[in-house]
Amino acid sequence: MKLATLCYIRNAGQTLMVHRIKKANDMHMGKWNGLGGKLEQGETPEECAIREVYEESGLVVRNPLFKGLLTFPGFANEEDWYAYVFVMREFSGELIDSPEGRLEWIDDSRLLDLHLWEGDRIFIPWLDQPGFFSGKFVYKNNALVEHGVVFHHLG
Repeated sequence: MKLATLCYIRNAGQTLMVHRIKKANDMHMGKWNGLGGKLEQGETPEECAIREVYEESGLVVRNPLFKGLLTFPGFANEEDWYAYVFVMREFSGELIDSPEGRLEWIDDSRLLDLHLWEGDRIFIPWLDQPGFFSGKFVYKNNALVEHGVVFHHLG
């Protein structure tokens, strides 16, 4: 089982995305993704999100807002992945040349037009809903075959 973060930095109607075109043997090759990565020993999801965003973009983010948990059974090498999803609106710094791919601010209205994983098209709109979500996305041979979600509302 792998624990990871998936982060969407948003500003003025745009979201920072990374076009995964740099790393050899990247399971995300050619796709657009939010930023993030695997939790390190002893790290909270929030600490991981802040660290990964800095490593991948050069931006220092504050107050990550937890939006949901995504479960990907058998996603890579038959291993389950669990991704804590965050939205971040408070940040400082300048973008770097990311080791993960090409960074670009994308208009929110164009996000779903990008070459994304099929499940991303489903859950990205959930980022704007109140509360948080728990989603499950099952892929076989890189194709989405099943998904489900439970929405949780506070109060």
